[in-house]
Amino acid sequence: MKVIHRVTKCTVIALMLGVFVVLWHPLKSLSQSSQSQSAGKSFAPAMEWRPTHAPANAKYLGNQVCAECHTQTETQHSTPMGKALEAVAESGILKANPKLSFKSGNYLYSITRQGNQSVYAVTDGTETLSAPILYSFGQGKAGQTYVLELRGKYYESRVSFYNEITGLDYTLGAPREPAKSLLEAFGRAMDSLDTKDCFSCHATAAVSERQLQLDKLTPGITCEGCHGGGENHVALMKSKSERTTRGSGEMAILNPGHFDTEGMTQFCGSCHRTWAQVQLMKEARGVVNVRFQPYRIFGSKCYDFDDKRISCTACHNPHEEMKQEATFYDAKCIACHRKPEVAVTTKTYATCKAGKTRKCVSCHMPEYEIPGAHHKFTDHWIRIVTPGEAYPN
Repeated sequence: MKVIHRVTKCTVIALMLGVFVVLWHPLKSLSQSSQSQSAGKSFAPAMEWRPTHAPANAKYLGNQVCAECHTQTETQHSTPMGKALEAVAESGILKANPKLSFKSGNYLYSITRQGNQSVYAVTDGTETLSAPILYSFGQGKAGQTYVLELRGKYYESRVSFYNEITGLDYTLGAPREPAKSLLEAFGRAMDSLDTKDCFSCHATAAVSERQLQLDKLTPGITCEGCHGGGENHVALMKSKSERTTRGSGEMAILNPGHFDTEGMTQFCGSCHRTWAQVQLMKEARGVVNVRFQPYRIFGSKCYDFDDKRISCTACHNPHEEMKQEATFYDAKCIACHRKPEVAVTTKTYATCKAGKTRKCVSCHMPEYEIPGAHHKFTDHWIRIVTPGEAYPN
């Protein structure tokens, strides 16, 4: 069984790479062809595709309209995805920390609250570069990074806020030494692809037809960020033929839950990073890739392309706050790892050799801290961890 499992993975990897080469340009929004997409379980998007991209002329109605029928909206807006990007006026971290500073060599950084704005500045004692923060990226559980505009270009702040130290430090991925110039100290200049990618994964409808449209974005990932623009769906559900259309299965909206495990991994991985994406990231070697959960889980011995018990949503409800208690996930593990006589219709896997049935993830999904991140990330490469072993890539 082990050999078959690995051969299947290799085959799919080759197919995935072939699909990515052929479909390099972004796909149109899946909501435009939800019926045909839902019919096939698997899903292999183009490398640049993001579920939040808006097709031309798409109309987004907002969570308040979704709430008329779907109770999930009561909690979705407060999830980490729902708060993946915040307008500065509403940023809880910036409001709670009106004055922040950080020293790096001859450069002094500051973030100062001024009314509903926060101004980011860096000075060498003689000259100063400053700009209002446009958006705060991230909820701050690990860190929060800022996007600025200076002289017509977008910049990623060189320093970020970290909750563990309640202060500023180098942005993850930025050089950890003093800059060579004031402009370099200010932040990293973002090219067009960078900007679109960042806003795509932190906001809804920020990109349409491969063009950035910040005037139309909705901060954070909303219901329509994953399910697509809701205009056609709402109109269909309110039409006189509602009962008939529901019976036919046509809903005019994307439901990622229809995908098989690998399809779900590709869907979530479009932002959280798939195996194929990480292979193209030269800087993603070693412990830094622990935060790319879809990539990490692919290496797990128990990962199965079809078995939904190992899919992203088997453990995480995207409509609710992520559970932090290790014991919450025990039932998820036991759904697969139980004695054969317990399961009648599903495959079973070996039970814990140590005889434990509680806090499975604390042993089999260890936490790692990326240097400078001030936060420990749970490794989704599920395995038997041996003492002193090197971090598996």
